[in-house]
Amino acid sequence: MNSSSALPPGDVSRVIQMAWEDRTTFETIEQQFGLNESAVVRLMRRELLPSSLAGRVTKHRALRDPGMPYRDTQTADHRRPNC
Repeated sequence: MNSSSALPPGDVSRVIQMAWEDRTTFETIEQQFGLNESAVVRLMRRELLPSSLAGRVTKHRALRDPGMPYRDTQTADHRRPNC
């Protein structure tokens, strides 16, 4: 498992973005960045205001409704071009 402190700033932002997305599971984040759920939570606690954090059970594939459509291996790109 990678240490969240070893991630470049861009990857830290990406992990936080993925963690907030309902369709992206902790398993996907771990596959891409090597950070398990507890490492992601520690990262978010370090980087975000405490009032911003809340638990979500849908972040685990096994706890999702089987009918919930998602493609968590492809994440949205929310970056906008600078104009």
